[in-house]
Amino acid sequence: MSVDGCNTVLVLGGIRSGKSEFAEALVADAVTVRYVATATGGDPDDAEWAARLAAHRNRRPETWTTEETGDDPRRLADVLASAQPHETLLVDDLGGWVTVLLDPAHQPADDTVTIAELAEAVRACPARLVLVSPEVGLSLVPTTPLGRAFADALGSANQAVADACDAVALVVAGQACWLKRSDAPSTDAGSPSAPSPVDPAPVDPAAPDGHRASIPAQAGPSEPDTPATSVAPGAGAPVAEAVLPEVLTPGVPPAAQPADGAGWAAPTMTLPMVATGLVIQSGMELPLPDEYAGPQAVERLATRDVPGAGLGVLERVVGFAAATQGTPTPQPWGPVRVLLLHGDHEGGASAGSPAGESARRAAQARAGVGVLARLAAENGATLQVVDAPTAAPMEVGAALTAEAVESALRHGWRLAEEAADAGVHLLVLAACGAGTEAAAAAVLAATAGAEPPAVLGRVVRDGTVDDTAWMIRCAAVRDALHRTRHASRDAKTVLTELGGGDIAVATGILLGATARRLPVLLDGPVGVAAGMVSRDLAGQARHWCLLPDHGGHPAVRLAADVLGLSPLLDLRLDLGEGANALAALPLLRSVLALSAALPAREDDAGPAGEPADEESPEFAEPEPAGPGPATTGSDDEERTDAPDRHAG
Repeated sequence: MSVDGCNTVLVLGGIRSGKSEFAEALVADAVTVRYVATATGGDPDDAEWAARLAAHRNRRPETWTTEETGDDPRRLADVLASAQPHETLLVDDLGGWVTVLLDPAHQPADDTVTIAELAEAVRACPARLVLVSPEVGLSLVPTTPLGRAFADALGSANQAVADACDAVALVVAGQACWLKRSDAPSTDAGSPSAPSPVDPAPVDPAAPDGHRASIPAQAGPSEPDTPATSVAPGAGAPVAEAVLPEVLTPGVPPAAQPADGAGWAAPTMTLPMVATGLVIQSGMELPLPDEYAGPQAVERLATRDVPGAGLGVLERVVGFAAATQGTPTPQPWGPVRVLLLHGDHEGGASAGSPAGESARRAAQARAGVGVLARLAAENGATLQVVDAPTAAPMEVGAALTAEAVESALRHGWRLAEEAADAGVHLLVLAACGAGTEAAAAAVLAATAGAEPPAVLGRVVRDGTVDDTAWMIRCAAVRDALHRTRHASRDAKTVLTELGGGDIAVATGILLGATARRLPVLLDGPVGVAAGMVSRDLAGQARHWCLLPDHGGHPAVRLAADVLGLSPLLDLRLDLGEGANALAALPLLRSVLALSAALPAREDDAGPAGEPADEESPEFAEPEPAGPGPATTGSDDEERTDAPDRHAG
């Protein structure tokens, strides 16, 4: 998770409020983090305090480095002043810093000047900075002079630092409320029609588990009159006869088009609205998969009557399907839709790509021929070709305008909404544009600090490796990164400057699918690049994605590692983006069907050979993946730290 447009963030909260976990989640996307610890070691005989410090240390990833500033309170300002723009710092916490500041060993000290120096250092810090501080002003007034001095000094420090930060969040009972956001859209305080970007949705008492009530989105840009989907033949049709009818693809609607057309067909999660429709911005609160159903499904497999060791790594498919369907006995995915993104990248990014090749592939898909269409027919999937805006040469200027990026994001969201409304259980993301690999490499370099040559695959044309074209692509990415070296690395800027139309539409698809609890199979550089960008808009999106195979592509390998998506297979298929996932889909479906139908072991079974407390999955109706129950949250920490609802 990150905060779009905010370089410095202050996280406030009470004791055991979850403030530290929330702050750590804000910087979880950084490759390395400098953790600045402000507390002293404390009394060596205080085992409880030592255990608290050890718990904090053990929670930090191995890639983080730790700096101690407890010996000298003035050193914290020096650390912030010496930070570099490319660094990420997490200061935890200002309560420890104030404690040291008031220690008699550091007296006499001008506390006011010291706090002012810290605030100035925060304001001038060029690095990405997150600070944690206790909020003690809501408790009783301390009865001792030293306690009152601490509360007063901490309150002054919190005010000064909050004024210097771009954003301030208050964490209560693990729930974050934004008190200040520099990227929030300006609204009239007296206008009741202008919603706050952080207002929570009302809780529907009738909804299961007290889920937030969905708020229907306002009308978006009008749609063209042409249909957008095609109906694939049944799975039992002969392969030679499997030809998909032509798919008529709507263009991306202009961002400035009046909102007088058809409204959004179905409710979404609570999100900011303006007159032109849905606002896609950072920190959106989208649902997470069910955190209990996945582990329960894997545990259930251990009770099944299997002659061997079981499903091996494919148990992850069962856990993923269970979490996204909200049941410990997931069913094989039913209707599947393939979204083929056709958007070219001009300039050096497309070096080595034959002229008109991407258009030919898109035309094949529309006509129901070619590898992707054949595999879609084999899987009984519908195929939709989506034309994305052509991206300008990234080495010369912005790949896309900011308005086009907004429009592409909304269009992708709408495509996911349409799929969910049509009863689709699973999306497969595919792409066939020229220069997509170079654009994905540029996005990875900007979002994960990757070296372009390390993530840019070899250029193969007619079975021959074209090293000259590969070097031209590397140079284009290098020049684009140099051109944008001072630009923000927030999601929309990355899409505008480097990503282009197809990655922007793919990002919108991932966000819309997350909002509708619709799982997505990623396959290839465009999909994983969209996954990297979506982290800044809604970190929950990656939990709805499954990566069947990395295909041996270096960019996919790196992005999968950063996103925490372990490829299930190592087939090294290279059939085109999207086709590789479709080739693996029958195996994944078979695993789900098998896991649902396996009988229980005799020691766990009832008189009929089936578990006494389960309905036989052989006769159970498949549960759709879309509307299944899911937990909601804004970071991964809430998932891992949630109390066990079955305890006691």
